[in-house]
Amino acid sequence: MSLFALAVCLVAFGALALAMERHQQALFGAPLAPPRTRLLRAAGWLGLAVAAALLIGRHGWALGLVYFSGQTSVAAGIVHGLLILQERRQATR
Repeated sequence: MSLFALAVCLVAFGALALAMERHQQALFGAPLAPPRTRLLRAAGWLGLAVAAALLIGRHGWALGLVYFSGQTSVAAGIVHGLLILQERRQATR
């Protein structure tokens, strides 16, 4: 369950990152349409809520929130690292 929650957090943070105009410009060369940006933002927040619900449902409120905090920290770090790696790759081209 924890690996699934981590995967959900990764996808959610990826969607939230893609909802930012700066990352859209870096990855796609142009900003996405506003409806698509809103959809990515909503999907990201929904994904985080689902991950929280999964972990709280499995471990209870006290420990579930601790696990959720850890999962979101790891997922955000991975997404941030991948964005940095992508920007450095594009800079060397």
